[in-house]
This record gives sequence, structure tokens and C-alpha cells, in this order.
Amino acid sequence: MKYTFFVIAFVVFASSAFSQESEKAAVRVPLENYLKAHATGDPAYARKAFNSVGNMIWVKDGKYSIESFDHFITRAFTGKPAADEAQRKDHRKIESIDIAGNAAIAKIVLDYPTVKFTDYMTLLKIDGEWKIVNKSYCAEPKGSK
Repeated sequence: MKYTFFVIAFVVFASSAFSQESEKAAVRVPLENYLKAHATGDPAYARKAFNSVGNMIWVKDGKYSIESFDHFITRAFTGKPAADEAQRKDHRKIESIDIAGNAAIAKIVLDYPTVKFTDYMTLLKIDGEWKIVNKSYCAEPKGSK
């Protein structure tokens, strides 16, 4: 009887852990596409990452600003990598992912030669697919060396 209980408990725990890791891998898909968009400048990766409706939000010089994903993608991803991509390529990482049901948040750091961006992404699972629905960020300019 005890053996059966422990086997059932182990199976439930193992399947739950596997499910969580599987879901985390699915959340990483749009985040990795976002990083590929930065690496290549290709807007197609950004469009795969972001939901068709969503916004980017930031505060600069004390002023709250908002931009649609469509405008951001058109402005930021020109089809070519940044001129200093060689110095950027190893400085992008997904620092954390937290999932609750069909909602998730992620922290991404882009530590570039002249600025460090910290992005907070809100993601939702829509029709079985994770998409970024909101991006808030902080840009910390670096002093000259």
C-alpha cells in the first residue's frame, strides 16, 4: 500500500515538473525570437515574438512613453544587424521566467557597449501559443571609457 502511494506521488510530481519545464521551453520561444531580432535586425523575428496588439512602455527623463509593437518593430528592426553587433552578440540573456497558468513574465538583459537595457516582458498563452503582449524597459547609458 505504501509503495503504491509513493509511486503515484512520484508520478504526479514528475509529470508536474516535466509539464512546468515544457511550458518554460514554450515561453522561451518568443523570447528567443526577440533576441534573434536584435541580433539580426530582421523584423520577422520580432513579429513572431510579439502579439499583433501590444505596447512598449518606458520612462525617459521623467516622461512616461508608450509605443505600439508595430511602430517599434518598424523603427527598430531595419533588416540589418547593428554596426557594433560583434560587441553585442554575447551580451543578451534571458535572466528569469515566471509562469502562472496562461500568463508569464520574463526579464531580459541586453548589455551593450554604450547602454544596458533591462526588459520586462509580459506574455500570454493565446490560442496555444505564447506571445509577448507588453514590454517595459529601463535603459542605463554607460559612460565613455
